[in-house]
Amino acid sequence: MTSQHQNTPSWDQIHRAPKVLLHDHLDGGLRPGTIVSLARETGYSHLPDTDPDKLGIWFREAADSGSLERYLETFSHTVGVMQTRDALVRVAAECAEDLAEDGVVYAEVRYAPEQHLEGGLTLEEVVEAVNEGFREGERRAKANGHRIRVGALLTAMRHAARSLEIAELANRYRDLGVVGFDIAGAEAGYPPTRHLDAFEYLKRENNHFTIHAGEAFGLPSIWQALQWCGADRLGHGVRIIDDIEVLEDGSVQLGRLASYVRDKRIPLEMCPSSNLQTGAADSYADHPIGLLRRLHFRTTVNTDNRLMSGTSMSREFEHLVDAFGYTLDDLQWFSVNAMKSAFIPFDERLAMINDVIKPGYAELKSEWLFRQTASTSASVPDEG
Repeated sequence: MTSQHQNTPSWDQIHRAPKVLLHDHLDGGLRPGTIVSLARETGYSHLPDTDPDKLGIWFREAADSGSLERYLETFSHTVGVMQTRDALVRVAAECAEDLAEDGVVYAEVRYAPEQHLEGGLTLEEVVEAVNEGFREGERRAKANGHRIRVGALLTAMRHAARSLEIAELANRYRDLGVVGFDIAGAEAGYPPTRHLDAFEYLKRENNHFTIHAGEAFGLPSIWQALQWCGADRLGHGVRIIDDIEVLEDGSVQLGRLASYVRDKRIPLEMCPSSNLQTGAADSYADHPIGLLRRLHFRTTVNTDNRLMSGTSMSREFEHLVDAFGYTLDDLQWFSVNAMKSAFIPFDERLAMINDVIKPGYAELKSEWLFRQTASTSASVPDEG
């Protein structure tokens, strides 16, 4: 990582910086060793490799196909070992631990309850097991000197027909660890309007939801998610760049949809590494997040699937620091954006920003001043 400029954060500073994560899939972040262990315990026999190191490499390479559909196939193995209560508790607890160790102080982690019923669990039992795991992970993290708060987003699969049922489930558990709702899966052929009854229900219940839109499919998906369904946030939303024109003189013209997204401060849950894998961007330097940040869209940085992308929040920030020369001020801007956009009450978001995020970044920024002072003092000749 480049570190020539005095304002460029070091890897250690990026790692210690308080980070906020809004778009992370529970079944996309398992430890490879845990997958092997759970497969052995549950009798799952379809793993491509039982060596944890080789399995981790397999997941990353399989996800590097450039196709969202191929990327989604890797989840058959992680979901395959997440069909018992104990497995769900373990995976959720380790998720919270891993995020906290990476400096994440607030996370919203999503999963689809309907995908974890093959072992005989009910939807309610799935939700309660995951919530129990998150609370256990928060306790373990605290014991290790880290603080994190994790909320769950219940996801409905857009190719299935259970979205209203999952939306009702999210509403029942909204004060018990679940903070909102989402739909996920292949976008092409499965527009968000297929699940309009679920979104209308959530709006009547004054509940929160985000929608995967504008990742593999373009502006119509974003438009439907916002204007038909009423999404609070956009999962990815990277294709909003298709409604922005950069002219030869460097000036920028926004189309009406892009202007609406920026004017309404609609949060974009950007996942740079994942977007490179699915072909939504060619490189970190070419990723639309650079332009969107410059134009002051409500952009946030996220991991999507830590296992498949071999990533973490710290790594995502590191890539952006390398690509765009971002400073700690930029990383704080992304983190505050994300916290403003979280699905918890306003006063709790404000407290996280003022009492955790801003003081954390202020401490990191002060380190440079003290290093400079020490360096200057050491260079003053002794005149005694």
